[in-house]
Amino acid sequence: MATPMETILVKIFATALALSQVTTTPDAVKTQFDRVRDQEQVAQLLHAGCTHMRKAFDIEDINLEDLIATAMDDPQAVGENMAFRGINFADLQMAYREFCKNEKVVVLTIDLGDVIDFYNKATADLPDHTKLKGIKLPGASVVLDRKGERFAEVFEENQRRVWVPLADIPEHVQKAFLAAEDKRFYQHKGIDERGLIRAFIGNLASSGRPQGGSTITQQIVKNLLVGEDLTYERKIREMIVASRVEQTLSKAEILELYLNSVYLGRGSWGIELAAHSYFGKPAKELTVEEGALLAGLTKGPNYFSPDRHPARAQERLAYVLSRLQEDDAIVADPLARGLPPLPALVPYERPRRDIGFHFVDQVAREAKSIAGIEEITANSYTVRSTISPQLQRAVEEALQEGLSRYERSAGRVQFRGAEANLSQAILHIEADKRPGDKRPAWQRALATARLPLYDVHWTPAIVLEKPSGKKGETWRVGLADGRILPLAIDNATAQRKLTLYDVVLTRVTDGSGKTAARADLRIRPVVQGAVVVLENKTGRVLAMTGGFSYPLSQLNRASQAVRQPGSAIKPLSYLAALGKGLQPNTLISDDPITLPPIAGGRDYWTPKNYDGSSRGTLTLRRALENSRNHATVHLLDGGIESKPEASLNRLCDLALEAQIYRECLRYYPFVLGAQPVRPVDLAAFYASIANEGLRPAPHVVESIERNGVVVYRHDPRSSVAIKSVDGAAFYQLKTILQGVLARGTARAIAGLSPYVAGKTGTSDEENDAWFVGLTNDVTVAVWIGYDNADGKRRTLGGGSTGGHVAVPIFEPVIQAVWAYAAPKAALAPPSPEAKRQLACQSVDLDSGKAQSGRAKAFSECFRVDRKGKIIDTQYRLMSQAEASHANGDREDGAVRKREASAPRSGNAPAPSATNSWSGQPWGAQQQWGWHSGSGQQWRDDRREWRPSW
Repeated sequence: MATPMETILVKIFATALALSQVTTTPDAVKTQFDRVRDQEQVAQLLHAGCTHMRKAFDIEDINLEDLIATAMDDPQAVGENMAFRGINFADLQMAYREFCKNEKVVVLTIDLGDVIDFYNKATADLPDHTKLKGIKLPGASVVLDRKGERFAEVFEENQRRVWVPLADIPEHVQKAFLAAEDKRFYQHKGIDERGLIRAFIGNLASSGRPQGGSTITQQIVKNLLVGEDLTYERKIREMIVASRVEQTLSKAEILELYLNSVYLGRGSWGIELAAHSYFGKPAKELTVEEGALLAGLTKGPNYFSPDRHPARAQERLAYVLSRLQEDDAIVADPLARGLPPLPALVPYERPRRDIGFHFVDQVAREAKSIAGIEEITANSYTVRSTISPQLQRAVEEALQEGLSRYERSAGRVQFRGAEANLSQAILHIEADKRPGDKRPAWQRALATARLPLYDVHWTPAIVLEKPSGKKGETWRVGLADGRILPLAIDNATAQRKLTLYDVVLTRVTDGSGKTAARADLRIRPVVQGAVVVLENKTGRVLAMTGGFSYPLSQLNRASQAVRQPGSAIKPLSYLAALGKGLQPNTLISDDPITLPPIAGGRDYWTPKNYDGSSRGTLTLRRALENSRNHATVHLLDGGIESKPEASLNRLCDLALEAQIYRECLRYYPFVLGAQPVRPVDLAAFYASIANEGLRPAPHVVESIERNGVVVYRHDPRSSVAIKSVDGAAFYQLKTILQGVLARGTARAIAGLSPYVAGKTGTSDEENDAWFVGLTNDVTVAVWIGYDNADGKRRTLGGGSTGGHVAVPIFEPVIQAVWAYAAPKAALAPPSPEAKRQLACQSVDLDSGKAQSGRAKAFSECFRVDRKGKIIDTQYRLMSQAEASHANGDREDGAVRKREASAPRSGNAPAPSATNSWSGQPWGAQQQWGWHSGSGQQWRDDRREWRPSW
């Protein structure tokens, strides 16, 4: 068995075998030898390689013998070098005499069979060098906001670059990099044997940082193909592959690849991004000094950083400039007046952001699905997006606070621990006191702490005082700005678990008057949510958040997942009814109803109202404003088509036309929100209500450019007209949805009803809570619920309706819309086309009858005939006598049911959670948190399904 000493010698000679071949026979490098038969050939190759090396040094009149002797003079220094620790240098000298001076030695110092084995293992499965031909490395794409200002950069890890052709890099900059890294670049064939031997001998003579001696070609191979591990195996592979690269790529191609791949500090890979980062200009405008400074950074971007170590950077700059003078690339002596000054730098702004991560992910998906760009980081693109940054921040803040508020009010807060503890960081800061920084150690530690939830917009605070139980003691926390505030904690678990120097998230209330400032503890919620803000006319997504925090979950629940909309889908049924000619004052029964089986089925269906009651006869307006399930289902029985099944078919056709769904499952619970929908699709439907039938195409990308050329532009004609319903019906529906805020299930924000129309929604057993609201300019969809991805079905709990849970999140969002994106204006009157079909008059709000001067008088717009006369449909669905009878008898429990002859048994088809937009930019990527058959009840063997608002 070989000793460690012998093993290192084996590795050195295996490396020498590779070097000998690439320098003497680069076109015929052999990567596998037979351990026994090829020993003589290996010995000859080592002899040939050594002869070549000696000749190379003779050309420069360098005495290689003296260099080696000098290196051997200090065996202690050699022993301290990790690369050679354990070597018997007498053996090394013996081997040198044997293979380089052709001297006969008594005993061979090394087993060539071991050398062959090590070499064969190192050269197995070499990477394909040809893939570097024409390669364009991943780049950093810039995402602009809707005003054209830089919002985000998108790049792969360690790949933040902007590719630039070699022709756009000044010659003096190219020469600066060659002077710093590879003086003989245009003379060697991938391996500079002189540089390698100098590095080898230099390492023998010095215990400092090992020298590499690598060429630019070798550096490319190391960085892109063989890896950076410090082993002899890697060096062998690197030399052989570098030799092959030189036979495949031209020198210009190699240099271009290098200048676009090298890391130069400040988070910049490649010369172009580094030029912008350090000097605020493109590479083609760099001066000699600026290029030389960047070239000097290749040896160690951190060690020679002009930001942290300006003296070192200055010395390195002087070295590169002096090398340029030696090569006659510059005339003036750079050191004539001492060290040259550093070129002026622009301030370094680390590319950080704390908003819009779900949005930017959607940008990448849309670029792939619509623009055909497989990976947005494959090149350097400029993407003009639709985002409003200020609105995006407000949306995220509203959702995060709203989710937390729900869990606090429902008693569901779960404290698992602090965000971080800075005890060790504080000790380190206190031990390493910096002069001039007067801030306490805790403040400095908090200012530099990297918290896991980087997009949560609560204020980080560090626990400085924990009460011991004595009277008057309280929790106190410090903020990054130096303030120390009392901390309000209403969670017993947090009080037990928190300790000194823990970092928590808080909501800070600034003091006013006699009220002192304080910090309220905020705890990560488990419940999730989504918000999307859609511009009605264009389909631009102005803001979108797909969950509480992107680091916790990258699933974008606004665009990648589907949930049951509950009563938020009801406007579809009322739109169909209004489109058929019914009026907002048309009377409809709110008594229980049982529908017969759909053809081929065996199920009867009896829905329930959320509160279990019936309200007799209602107008369509009051039925939708108060989200009555029975009344909505009664529309199927003659309100849309003459038969329930035909009405259901009509609703499905309308849903497909409005692109709420790509496919519609024809079963009755569909009308009450049983088929899951994506928030963005529901928002687009409500936007079509604001537009009187024009359904916009939601999008986050306006255009994509590469090298100044537009490669994709969103088609502004992509909106789709919903032609089966006229504008008059859409306008009537909008006024009814306005009443949802004024008097109905969203009356908590009744003050917004002049400006907003919308609808709440709550799915069966409070699984999901919704509110979708529209103004003249935007539509905002809010969803809240539990993911239930672990198979455990968790609901929001009794009373957690859309009106109670989602509406409070909507309100600050719409206020932010008016502050940052669109004016606050009263809802618009009907368009001229719709206005010609409508006439308005005062009616009694409850009865729907013409009325004036009454407390409940309300101006209602009605469809008119060709002569301009209002079409009276108030008693189309039930006679006046039936209406009076229903209202008179409902307290006695009278129930109107549709008779049917089919058997009362069997199971309804299970609703599907699949949204078939897969493959589209907004395609649902995950079936999320929905369970077929959940929450369904039985009575008298008839299927009942109980959604609510």
